[in-house]
Amino acid sequence: QVQLVESGGGLVQPGGSLRLSCAASGRFFSINVMNWYRQAPGEQRELVATIDSGGITNYADSVKGRFTISRVNAMNTVYLQMNSLKPEDTAVYYCNGLINSDVRRPPYAYWGQGAQVTVSS
Repeated sequence: QVQLVESGGGLVQPGGSLRLSCAASGRFFSINVMNWYRQAPGEQRELVATIDSGGITNYADSVKGRFTISRVNAMNTVYLQMNSLKPEDTAVYYCNGLINSDVRRPPYAYWGQGAQVTVSS
């Protein structure tokens, strides 16, 4: 059973910083792309940042220059460093990983449980 466990959400003032972590555990042999999504109340879930197994990253325009996605493959962990936070960044943040756990099947997309990030004064 593969699990993605997130940590690091919370309440922060505008202009502040937070770092989210997402660790994969269980039986698998490799992790391909890892992503961070977010979903604000009444909104659709949106892709925030992506990092592939080689470390190549992509970001939504709304977070470019403020958020940084990174991963430590040896620890099966992905991070999202969020700086210069704005009230519009308030959302539940979800990590998502394309994980190979069965050689007979294509990689499967697993989701973390979500971490609330609230940006407010």
